[in-house]
Amino acid sequence: MVALLVVGFDQATKAWAVEALADGPIVIIDGWLNLKLVFNTGASFSLFAKGGAVIGLLVIAVVIMIFFALREAGHRLDAVALGLVLGGAVGNLLDRVFRGDSFLDGAVVDFINVPFFATFNVADIAINVGVALLLLAAFLRR
Repeated sequence: MVALLVVGFDQATKAWAVEALADGPIVIIDGWLNLKLVFNTGASFSLFAKGGAVIGLLVIAVVIMIFFALREAGHRLDAVALGLVLGGAVGNLLDRVFRGDSFLDGAVVDFINVPFFATFNVADIAINVGVALLLLAAFLRR
């Protein structure tokens, strides 16, 4: 359920961004936060810019592994965290599948811009929060 919510919210915000930000960025907090449309064909921080197909295949493998890990999640926190990561991975994977000319060559829509850091999206946030929760859960169990 968490993964479905993340995918839905991610895709809705990306659809909004493509329309609303086509004419240029929106400054939210000058020098700190903008909404700026960017199409990323690579990985995080635009690394591996032309590696969309390889990245897409790796994401598919990760999605399959997370799906099986979810079935074994023993604690609610683990399930929520894995759901966040799964939803984020699927959200970005959908961009690679449907926003390109051929299979897995599409660009991921990023639009939340922190000028001194990066431009990202809801899926990226979900992945990072999910990983942080997994680390927290592992720490709490110790």
